[in-house]
Amino acid sequence: MTLHGRHVCVTGGTGALGSGVVEVLRARGATIHVPPAPPAGPALDQEDAAVAYFASLPPLWASVHLVGGFAMGGIAETSFATFEQQWRINTATCFLACREAVKSIRRAGGGGRIVNVAARPVLAPVANMVAYTSAKAGVAAITQALAAEVLGEGILVNAVVPSIIDTPANRAAMPAADHATWPTPAELAAAVAFLVTPENALTSGVLVPVYGRA
Repeated sequence: MTLHGRHVCVTGGTGALGSGVVEVLRARGATIHVPPAPPAGPALDQEDAAVAYFASLPPLWASVHLVGGFAMGGIAETSFATFEQQWRINTATCFLACREAVKSIRRAGGGGRIVNVAARPVLAPVANMVAYTSAKAGVAAITQALAAEVLGEGILVNAVVPSIIDTPANRAAMPAADHATWPTPAELAAAVAFLVTPENALTSGVLVPVYGRA
């Protein structure tokens, strides 16, 4: 599944999952573009910053959107500021990155790929996550609506749907959990890589569960 000669953007590529995705795509020959995390890099929930960043890149074959954040709490304890923050860091960043990626892929011609990251509570709701689940549901809706819009151009749009990921931060937050059941960044990266490659010629508009035994 080669990506030689193809430019791929990975937003959130400096994080635990992002680093795994970058490593796998680079090993398959892609030229990777990773925006630095704020404040050094662009705030991708801001329209001007997102437009400027994607305009600075060469025409893309694919764009993988991993920027996001998590908040937990019952609805009575969740402030509107928290709800809005979750929407901005998850949904707004996805929308702006998808929009600008489509423009860039169109400049390249010949179709392309977009992969977003939703979350398991969108498919299997969990208590006390209303702000986070709503924001990630927005990511899922953007994915499916955009997939229908650009399919005729050969741009395939999908989202992976992970559970909690096996990262050092998550292990520290849940020390008593069975970490062996959690998907690793490398495992998730392999799923993302397939969706990004030209070998994925058919799959679009799909929310792909990637949580195994978790």
